[in-house]
Amino acid sequence: MPTDFGAPGAHLIGLVGAGIGPSLSPALHEREAHELGLRYQYRRLDLLELGVGPDRVGDLLAAARLTGYTGLNVTHPVKQAVIAHLDALSEEAAVLGAVNTVLFKGGKAVGYNTDASGFARSAMGGLAGARLDRVVLLGAGGAGAAVAHALLGIGAGRLTVLDLDADRSARLVDALGAHFGRDRIAAGPAGGLAAALDGADGLVHATPTGMAAHPGTAVPPALLHPGLWVAEVVYFPLETALLAAARAAGCRVLDGGRMAVYQAVDSFRLFTGAEPDADRMLRHFDALAAAR
Repeated sequence: MPTDFGAPGAHLIGLVGAGIGPSLSPALHEREAHELGLRYQYRRLDLLELGVGPDRVGDLLAAARLTGYTGLNVTHPVKQAVIAHLDALSEEAAVLGAVNTVLFKGGKAVGYNTDASGFARSAMGGLAGARLDRVVLLGAGGAGAAVAHALLGIGAGRLTVLDLDADRSARLVDALGAHFGRDRIAAGPAGGLAAALDGADGLVHATPTGMAAHPGTAVPPALLHPGLWVAEVVYFPLETALLAAARAAGCRVLDGGRMAVYQAVDSFRLFTGAEPDADRMLRHFDALAAAR
């Protein structure tokens, strides 16, 4: 693979997060770049492997900028912490208070959020025809904020946001309520999941629980039933403990894979200015996931 990433038209991209070894993003981006004839290298910058905490994300950002990176994807646990180290935010990232894509351009580091558009596109395909009158979202972090924005944007009638950090869920509800209408979104305690799911049409899980580095499920299987659809944000593993329990309960399910692809499509476009082929990237993803 070419290594002259200081040359015009070449791209060096990084992924910043904790426990990101299983991520398919590097291979997904590099395969599409190869198809488009682009010089493109995608590196993992794993906080755990580097031995640094989330509070050092600013240092990683500065180092990447000096090294000549085109940009970075940002994931758990620094989607919100990275904002303090950016020069500007896209309108959507500012509303969400979360960033998953950073572009270095014109001497500035600009934050974007492609998770919201990624989930919206995934849900419109994978949950086509599903009822959205009452939806419960578990998790108000960076991914949860994007999902909340997406759900309201595609027509969720009433969204209840639950999080262990009550202040965080309240801040998200205030921000999105001002944008979409305060009668469409409410916050609740994480301990109120059973009550929130009573009569709900769907549940979206957006916490780290279920990831390879955080196994398990945050949702008691007894709360799942055939009248509930269940969507997952985690995609490594693709079949989380929650999705397995939901399938067993007869729920319609949506894994996190399509969201991962569609957010990558939008990030790739920002990084390169080229138009990626979303269908081809879906095929790349399926092949990579099957090989794993």
